[in-house]
Amino acid sequence: MNTRKEEGLQKLGQKVEFSTDYDPSVLETFENLHQDNDYWVQFNCPEFTTLCPITGQPDFAEIKILYIPGERMVESKSLKLYLFSFRNHGDFHEDCVNTIMKDLVKLMDPKYIEVYGLFLPRGGISIYPYANYGRPGTKYEELAWQRMSNHVHT
Repeated sequence: MNTRKEEGLQKLGQKVEFSTDYDPSVLETFENLHQDNDYWVQFNCPEFTTLCPITGQPDFAEIKILYIPGERMVESKSLKLYLFSFRNHGDFHEDCVNTIMKDLVKLMDPKYIEVYGLFLPRGGISIYPYANYGRPGTKYEELAWQRMSNHVHT
């Protein structure tokens, strides 16, 4: 049986330095031991921060990541370090959500993933960008369209 120590995870259990700017290289994966099952994994990051690329003012959000894993899964501490790396990075809310989703797709090749940003109001307006992806040519591609076309936030 595969043990997690054999997988070469570098961040877990180690004191690490936080990146001061966007850094997808900190992301790590491990083998999904239940590839024969479809199941959801959800991460909530209620303290996500980034900077407005125009004014440099901080933006605060809750980032929700839901995915159905394929062969690999994202290690949670590395995900925390990755999300923290946006802290001094200037990007629009929609760009943050799409970048996070695309980086995780590239990293893990999940069957399905969605990323949702609930950004707090600044200037009286809240922005809630949503992006998703289903593996092309599979039932997960159809799931992505269904969830996108029915996505509503109240």
